[in-house]
Amino acid sequence: MIREDFRPETAQRIVVKVGTRLLTHQTGQLNLAYIERLVRELADLKNQGRQVILVSSGAIGAGMGRLGLKRRPETIPELQAAAAVGQGVLIQLYEKFFLEYGQVVAQVLLTRADFAARSRYLNASNTILTLLRWGVVPIINENDTVSVQEIKFGDNDRLSALVAGLCDADLLVILTTVEGLYEADPRLSERARLIREVKAITPELKRCAGGAGDELSTGGMVTKLQAAEIAVNSGAGMFIACGRDPGVLNRILRGENPGTYFYPRNRYLNRRKRWIAFGRNVQGSVTVDDGAKEALCKGGKSLLPVGVLSVEGSFERGALVSVLDRSGREIGRGLCNFSSEELSLIKKHPSSHITRLIGRESGDEVIHRDDLVICDANDLNWS
Repeated sequence: MIREDFRPETAQRIVVKVGTRLLTHQTGQLNLAYIERLVRELADLKNQGRQVILVSSGAIGAGMGRLGLKRRPETIPELQAAAAVGQGVLIQLYEKFFLEYGQVVAQVLLTRADFAARSRYLNASNTILTLLRWGVVPIINENDTVSVQEIKFGDNDRLSALVAGLCDADLLVILTTVEGLYEADPRLSERARLIREVKAITPELKRCAGGAGDELSTGGMVTKLQAAEIAVNSGAGMFIACGRDPGVLNRILRGENPGTYFYPRNRYLNRRKRWIAFGRNVQGSVTVDDGAKEALCKGGKSLLPVGVLSVEGSFERGALVSVLDRSGREIGRGLCNFSSEELSLIKKHPSSHITRLIGRESGDEVIHRDDLVICDANDLNWS
C-alpha cells in the first residue's frame, strides 16, 4: 500500500541530491553559476520554513580547479587526492553562497562504514538532526579521500536515500541531467514515454533502466531506482527531476510534477529495520525450503536451522545475510546468529541438535524475526 494522501508540497524535511554532471562543466571544473542558482533555490526553501539537507558531489571537480588540472585524474589515489583538496574548496564555496542568503552550513562526510556500524549510524543521525534543529543546512558527501564507492560507482544516489532514511525525511529530490525515468531510452525511440508516477518498483520497471552507459541507463537510472527503493520503504516520497530546469525545486513544492514521482509506502520500515535492510553490506546468503519461506513471508516467524538448505559465503556471527528461496530469489535479509561454518553444520537439523553440533550453547533461531526484513519481489516492498 502507498501513501496516496501524502502530498510532496507539504514536505517539511527535504533531502536534495545533486550530481557531478550538474555541478561541473565538461572540463571537469566547477560550474559556479549553477551552484549559485542551486543555493538560491535551497535558501528559498529554508525561507519557507522547511528543513533542507544537501547531498552534493563535486569534490573532485573542485580539486581539479584548485590544482589547475586540465583533465580528470584516472587512478583511484589521484582521484582521492583531488577530492581531498576539493572538499575544502567546495564547502567554502557553498558557505560563501549560503551566507549571502543568511544561512549557516555544516559539512558532513560519510562512508558506507558509517551506515554499517549501528553506533556510527545513530551518531550520524543524531548529528544531522541536531544541525537541523539549530537551523543549519547540512551538506553531505561521501568521504572520497578514504572511500572508492562514489568515485567508482556514482553511489551518491544511494547515499542520499540512506540519508533520507537516517533523518526521517519527508521527501528526496534527485536532480539529474534528464527529466526523469522513461519507458525506454528516448535517444533510441521517439515513442519513449516519461513515467510521471511510480506506485510500485517492479521487475518490469527496473528493466526500463536499460543497459550500461549514462543517466539514461545503468550507472544513472539503475542507481536512482535503488535509491527509490530505499526512500519509499523509509517513508519518504522521491522525485527524479532535471536540475537544469530553473526553479525545479519550487515547482515540486508548489505541487507540480516536473519529472518522475515515487510514492512512499504507507507501512514503512522503522529505523532499525531500515538499517538492517539497507545500511549494511550483505556478507553471504542462505537458501531456505518452501516451508521456511511460508513461515517467514506469511507467518512472521523466525528462521530455524531445520529450514536452511544451503549456505553461501564466509561470514561471522552477527553478519547480514540474504535469505533466498529455492529459485534463488531474495525474500529477505537478516542478522545471522551463527557463523557460516556453524550454520553449515546445523542446517536441516532441528534446533535441539544445535548445542551438540557446534559445541556451545545458543538460541534456537538462525535469524530472529526482530532481526529480519522480508522483501516482496513483485514490488520491492520491505517489511
